[in-house]
Amino acid sequence: MAEMASVILLSMVVVILIIPGLLMLYAFLTDRNQKRHAVLKNYPLIGRVRYFLESIGPELRQYLFTEDNTGKPFSRKDYQDVVLPAKYKRRLEGFGSKRDFDQQGYYIRNTLFPKLKEELSIQHSPLIDTKIYHVDKENLFSRKEHRQSKQVSPYLLKEEHEVVIGPNVKHPFRLRGLIGMSGMSYGALGDRAISALSIGLGRAGGTWMNTGEGGLSAYHFKGNVDIIMQIGPGLYGVRTSDGKMSWEQLKQKAAITQIKAFEIKLAQGAKTRGGHLEAEKVTEEIARNRGIEPFKANDSPNRFHQFDNVYGLLDFVEEVRSVSEKPVGIKIVVGQEEEIHQLAEVMKTSGKIPDFISVDGGEGGTGATFQELTDSVGLPIKSAIPILHQALIKAGVRDQVKIIASGKLFTPDRMALALALGADLVQAARAFMITTGCIMAQVCHTNHCPVGVATTDPKLQRGLDIEEKSYRVTNYVLSIREGLYNIASAAGVESPSQLNERHIAFKDLYHVVHKNHLMTHK
Repeated sequence: MAEMASVILLSMVVVILIIPGLLMLYAFLTDRNQKRHAVLKNYPLIGRVRYFLESIGPELRQYLFTEDNTGKPFSRKDYQDVVLPAKYKRRLEGFGSKRDFDQQGYYIRNTLFPKLKEELSIQHSPLIDTKIYHVDKENLFSRKEHRQSKQVSPYLLKEEHEVVIGPNVKHPFRLRGLIGMSGMSYGALGDRAISALSIGLGRAGGTWMNTGEGGLSAYHFKGNVDIIMQIGPGLYGVRTSDGKMSWEQLKQKAAITQIKAFEIKLAQGAKTRGGHLEAEKVTEEIARNRGIEPFKANDSPNRFHQFDNVYGLLDFVEEVRSVSEKPVGIKIVVGQEEEIHQLAEVMKTSGKIPDFISVDGGEGGTGATFQELTDSVGLPIKSAIPILHQALIKAGVRDQVKIIASGKLFTPDRMALALALGADLVQAARAFMITTGCIMAQVCHTNHCPVGVATTDPKLQRGLDIEEKSYRVTNYVLSIREGLYNIASAAGVESPSQLNERHIAFKDLYHVVHKNHLMTHK
């Protein structure tokens, strides 16, 4: 027995001391002899601490060191402004705003006599069955909460305020909610995230889901949600085997009841170029949906081969609308103002008018793009909306085109400003990613998303519970709609669809308030 004990003790010494010592010696010699990193060569082992801290820097800043309002691209407060409505359907804050009122910015112009709740034009039925978390007890190291079923108002527009896209098309698209999901492709997002979004949006009703340029998948149909199918320069989902436009496939897609409209994507705010998908994200299923080779990195062109000017674009819009018999719009990023005015003028003279224009701001998000494009190309959304809005008014076609705005519009006040600046509808993307669990790890392009949202890796996707996250999607949509009605009430109108430039003002750094005289009432 004594000998056995001695053997066990010796084995433990080997395991605890000798093996780790050998591993450290190996790492020391490896660091000392490598030539790539001066820090490791001069400071073996210790230098590794530097790279470790660098790798977890985003997490440290996000949770410990960054102030609530200073994180980019979304601050900690921005993140909470999405998470709290999604999980708890709660937007209440205490003590005061964290906004810096000495900085310049837009403000809602409230009235002395706001609308009473009973004076607001809201459709409260049918009630939505959802699940919301309630905090039972919270202290420094623990939180006890439970999820409870609840019936809540959908906060829909009444019929007289509904937004109709393509009223003269055979199958117009009618919307009772002003908020939808902007384009996020299956492939950029995994099947579980797409499924949760479809179910959550479908449950909320009155909204839509944009497929992004990656084409349709079975997961888009999970929640019976209304769909806008996006067609990008790669023509995914409507292309032949050699990459040409397939009008037959377009007919097949248009015959699907859930598809309410088609969007021709010229660009998006974070990348005025085609999309990119890393090879490990291109599974066989995604390759089939897109009509491309599996497990090969894929870049769609940064422009359609079918046209290279406004006239060709509008001809293409007409052809897609003629074949599909459904509303057709375009997605743009505003850059050169004269081009926007030319687009509007050609729409007027040719009579070829898109049913809607989605305008994305330069602050919009993406799964993958180059630094120089995401940081400096494309005007911000608050500048872009008035330029497009005014160009359409000047050309006399504004009443025939709906404007859908996107670009970090994730709270009721941001969305209300977009509506007041000239938009008819608002859509979001990253906010919906957050509702499905995104923690802003900013590794969307690597397929290593730690919470299973922006990845096609089955192992990582296991962490995303579809049922759980679908309710958060629903709660977020309903909460934002309610918030828009709160703003409408404060501004003295009965519906957020009535917000216009009279309801906003811009305060400069000198505390001078400017009314916006650039726009005409919607």
